[in-house]
Amino acid sequence: MPSQARVVLGCGVVGLLLVVINSLLIPVDLGSALPIFQRASVLAGVMAVGLMLVAVLWTRANPTTRERVSLEGPQGFELNEGLPEGIRLELAWASHQLLKATPAASVLLVWDQNELMRRGVLTSKPFEPGPIVQRAREQQQTVGLVNLTLYPGRSEFAYFPENTPAVVVEPLGARGWLLVAGWSVRCFSRSDEIWIKGVAEKLRTALEQLDCDPMAQLNQADQTRASSAPENQEL
Repeated sequence: MPSQARVVLGCGVVGLLLVVINSLLIPVDLGSALPIFQRASVLAGVMAVGLMLVAVLWTRANPTTRERVSLEGPQGFELNEGLPEGIRLELAWASHQLLKATPAASVLLVWDQNELMRRGVLTSKPFEPGPIVQRAREQQQTVGLVNLTLYPGRSEFAYFPENTPAVVVEPLGARGWLLVAGWSVRCFSRSDEIWIKGVAEKLRTALEQLDCDPMAQLNQADQTRASSAPENQEL
């Protein structure tokens, strides 16, 4: 409870006690003055209770700050090697902003079933879309899981650190997701979700403006190298 709320609560309790004590000490034979005293006592009691109510509401309006969870995993930044330089810079900027401007601990970008970027606290487990992620893409809505321990489907987020307390799932149209893991329970505010949505839309636009799929280029290059390897060996 904040110190200001404690002061208000103390004043309310003291005021209510004084009203009760004054009522007990008043002589019974006051006669005509008794109704006036009763009205004054009721008003004073209402004011004292009102002060205590203000203290309670003050405490609810200023909840205790959640402590950060110590997530297990190394800090790092991973980018897919097949991306153009412009997209790599865009992803680097976006992930940096998310980690600095929001309570994000880890950021993952998936596009066309390929992991394009990981940043923050990393794990070695690959991305696998689960029911919650799929539903977010189907409905094209942001999904904020404020406390993963309360959700039976939390196991689908195994690609984040094991003790991740909160996750925001932002769909990138029908082709991918921007997933953000938080440091503590209920750490993402409404403004944080709006910021994440804006960053996701910017990244989606940048990825859709590519002339062709960079992952297809990468796969084609791998196939070309694989097919040319036997010829080089024969030579």
